[in-house]
Amino acid sequence: MKISRAIGLGLVSSFLLGTAAFAQSTLVYNKWNIELEGTAIKAGDIVFRVTPRQGDPTDITVNVMPGRDENKVVKDVRDALAAKLSPDRYVVEASGNDITIKKKDGQPDFALELVDSTVQNVSVKIEGE
Repeated sequence: MKISRAIGLGLVSSFLLGTAAFAQSTLVYNKWNIELEGTAIKAGDIVFRVTPRQGDPTDITVNVMPGRDENKVVKDVRDALAAKLSPDRYVVEASGNDITIKKKDGQPDFALELVDSTVQNVSVKIEGE
């Protein structure tokens, strides 16, 4: 009896943690900031996912070459985001080592996720507003 209760509690806990992780990863805002720091040691990819509320996700892969300092990595990310995201829906701007993605008026809020990064020595921080 105690074993089945422990298993049941474990399953419930796993479900609740999974639900909380899903809810956190699907937060939507009208504006997101990406902060990049560091110089790329090796070539790699940074993969972002943009998902409008009640819409289909768009994955954006940014190829980063070795030796790119943070200002050039910011330019690479900004250019990739601007090329893949609809200018009718989003505004993508860069300043210093920050990139801002904003929804245009009348467009739905959206989620931004860092899916993966294989770029060594470049940190990526994302914050919604």
